[in-house]
Amino acid sequence: MAMVRNIGIIAHIDAGKTTTTERILYYAGQVHRLGEVDEGTTVTDWMEQERERGITITSAAITCLWRDHQVNIIDTPGHVDFTVEVERSLRVLDGAVGVFCAVGGVQPQSETVWNQAERYRVPRVAFVNKMDRIGADFRRVVTEIRKRLGSNAVPVNLPWGQEDKFRGVLDVIEMKAIAFDEASLGKTLVVSPIPQELKGTVEAARVELIERLSEKDEEVLAAYLDNPDVPGTVLKAGLRRAVLANQIVPVLCGSALKNKGVQPLLDAVVDYLPSPLDVAQIQGTEPKSGRTVCRASDDAGPLSALVFKIANDPYVGRLHFVRVYSGRIKKGQNVYNPRTRKRERIQRLMRMQADNYTEIEAIYSGDIAAVVGLKGSTTGDTLCVENAPIELERMRFPEPVMFMAIEPKTRADREKLEEALEALVAEDPTCIVRRDPETGQTIISGMGELHLEILKDRMLREYKVEVNTGNPMVAYYETVTGAAGATHRFERELGGRRHFAGVTLEVAARERSRGNEIEIAIARNVLQGEFREYIEQGVRDGLLTGVLARYPVTDTHVRVTGVDLDPEASTEVAVRTAAVMAFREAAAAAGIELLEPIMALEIITPSEYLGDVVGDLSGRRGRIKEMFVRGANHVIRATVPLAELFGYSTIVRSLTRGRASYTLEPQAFEIVPKVIREQLLNR
Repeated sequence: MAMVRNIGIIAHIDAGKTTTTERILYYAGQVHRLGEVDEGTTVTDWMEQERERGITITSAAITCLWRDHQVNIIDTPGHVDFTVEVERSLRVLDGAVGVFCAVGGVQPQSETVWNQAERYRVPRVAFVNKMDRIGADFRRVVTEIRKRLGSNAVPVNLPWGQEDKFRGVLDVIEMKAIAFDEASLGKTLVVSPIPQELKGTVEAARVELIERLSEKDEEVLAAYLDNPDVPGTVLKAGLRRAVLANQIVPVLCGSALKNKGVQPLLDAVVDYLPSPLDVAQIQGTEPKSGRTVCRASDDAGPLSALVFKIANDPYVGRLHFVRVYSGRIKKGQNVYNPRTRKRERIQRLMRMQADNYTEIEAIYSGDIAAVVGLKGSTTGDTLCVENAPIELERMRFPEPVMFMAIEPKTRADREKLEEALEALVAEDPTCIVRRDPETGQTIISGMGELHLEILKDRMLREYKVEVNTGNPMVAYYETVTGAAGATHRFERELGGRRHFAGVTLEVAARERSRGNEIEIAIARNVLQGEFREYIEQGVRDGLLTGVLARYPVTDTHVRVTGVDLDPEASTEVAVRTAAVMAFREAAAAAGIELLEPIMALEIITPSEYLGDVVGDLSGRRGRIKEMFVRGANHVIRATVPLAELFGYSTIVRSLTRGRASYTLEPQAFEIVPKVIREQLLNR
């Protein structure tokens, strides 16, 4: 396990993640020809939609060897609509490489993925890519990483020239210059002494590295006090300790497209990022008692593994990607799912290489692979052994911000559409399907227009279902603003049989973006298993169908405190209906408001159009957070309701004669202003 690295490549869209991954695979000998994003020939962008659009949509897992180390890599999407892929990848990875554009610097999605890594305490190294581009500025990007991301970024190599004069990197630790032979596509490294005119710059960077490292590591400090020219081996060992403690982020640079700087990045992955043995013990809960349980990374220990991704393969069937934290999984073994309380059999094990795979006999502690044969497991489920159960913390996913109605073009396709939607929902936790109770329409929700477009395209290409869709619309939510309780007794004769149940519950507001929480505060000996499930299902029905305008309810705590049952007349229908109605009555008493998605918007515009762009934002209920100059352009950062941004790309092009660009990402949900609320309720 000490020779294993589980890493993710994370970045803003178009920073060069996939190209960097492709070069890593090439120099590690995993592939024998270089693929290009623009040509649709990269290994990790294997979906047709990815190759057509030149973007990464789904995270791809692949393994290579470097310096006798097994490096498991997950190339993640940069587009905000697919940020769930980053979330679940970082949940199971030990380290990450943050890729930054040398021109764009720290961009909105850079901040999002960096904060995701911060939340999971994932150690990182940074790679400043595209040093060959006009406007590349290594120092500015390092400063932005420090200021905007709050990270202790320290260069461990410097660019040797930049823009069209970029030729290689200067190693700050070993004090050497590295050029990359173009005839061998960068495979051959040409190492030489640092040019005299650059020696002072590199020495100053080395002093800065030693000073910053001395503040975090006592061994480096002792070596520095003994001799200011600290040996490279001491610096690397100290740097590794500081990176593992999330105290320092080493920064490297290069140009993946021009085949420069990737091998030093691979060396940094091996030298500084953790192995499974370096990661703290995984914590979970014992399902029956609820007490905290810890598991060390040990092949001989009891099994604990997390299902972090599901994919459908046309030949193999449903693949469940798992990260094994302790123990091992063998082909043919039975595993236990504490959520479903059922055993499942592992039929096959796969080592994934993007859309290709190699069958293996077992996966061990610290490893990532795919299993075939699980029937009832979903994303976020734990796999363990029945005699030593553990339930690992589930992943949290963002709420969808857009939705559209969908229906099959022909009646014959109705069943195929249901199967396709079931498969897509299993793969993608941010794809939510529901039926509108008033219109009977099937509604599919996602993270943006591109997300919905890709889902529709996949239905046609992968599942051969032609569909009609409505226009994408903003996904509003409801939320309670106070606290209240209610009791509802349901009693009715249906089909010649009496149905009766009474449910008492309380609702209260939660912090924004915390999601819903259901607590059944009734002893298990008073309320038996199936009735507990009926009540929870009823509450979930109420949360899904809403109160005010039939939008889903979010950020709400529901506490069930009482139940009135009749052994003869309490049926599933009665219990679920009583729970739904009690919830609606309590929520109405607590006060209901509508929530709308607010987007973080960054616009890069030439100075002469600044006034027009700012004026247009004001008319869209936009709030400007920050404005600053970057080169010849102005950068505007603002928050704007998503409802005001339909067709914005056309407006921006018109205002700036096509010279401005912008990026969007969901930031939060906020209460809708009263005027807008009335319009929504009356339409």
